[in-house]
Amino acid sequence: MAIKSVLKSSFFVLTLMPFYQQAYAQQCSINLNYGVIIDPKHIRIVDKAKTQVQINNATQLFIKGREIPLSNEQQQLLTSFSVGIREQVPEIVSIAIEGVDIGLKAVNEVVAGLTGENSASQQKVQAKFEELKWRIRARFNQSANNYYIAPQDLNNLDEMFTGEFEQEIEAMISTSIGTILEAVGQSILANDNSSEDDGETRITTFDKRLTTLSKGLELEVAERAKALDEKAANFCQQLTYLDQLETKLHQAIPALKDYNLIESSN
Repeated sequence: MAIKSVLKSSFFVLTLMPFYQQAYAQQCSINLNYGVIIDPKHIRIVDKAKTQVQINNATQLFIKGREIPLSNEQQQLLTSFSVGIREQVPEIVSIAIEGVDIGLKAVNEVVAGLTGENSASQQKVQAKFEELKWRIRARFNQSANNYYIAPQDLNNLDEMFTGEFEQEIEAMISTSIGTILEAVGQSILANDNSSEDDGETRITTFDKRLTTLSKGLELEVAERAKALDEKAANFCQQLTYLDQLETKLHQAIPALKDYNLIESSN
């Protein structure tokens, strides 16, 4: 029975590992051909650390430092495009962090459920997860209303987390499994002088607690993943619309044609 409890705990946590990737695996056939920097007053389109296009207050356009005079129609198109960029670029950050949070929060709740809310083990795991999410935000240079997104292929949003973050997430979950197994062991070995029947009762109680916890979390994770998939799908639709708006902007302002920020194959 003890081995069964240990295996059940480990298997449940391992099944949560792919969720941070699967949750936003929505296909999004869109490329960002340039870096984008956003602050409260400016939008800058950047190539190799140099600003090529700058939009001030959604109404004023500069290309390579030279202001481009705009008609009312051109200014309206520029404003619409600027508003769309300001709305959608932060969504990339939000989707990425929420996707990671789905799996990590579930693992954290498993640890809290088995070791106790605010236990030393749970607080340690929670602190590591919060640090990782802070570092993910820092990757996008996010500070208040400031964002930076590098040029990238958004075909699969989960590709944003290959490399070091993926390895760190897996390492954290592995550490959490160790914490859970320790909790299992302590539960099984508690009160060594008690009878064998008492030991079996404790293990059965532990099994029931884990089963109840896992069922609730599986439902929660599935619901959050579905909601995030819908959010990612809407994000892709909005970027496709922005690509169409950008085409109109290029037609209205030919000097912008050399700087195609959004490229959609939809």
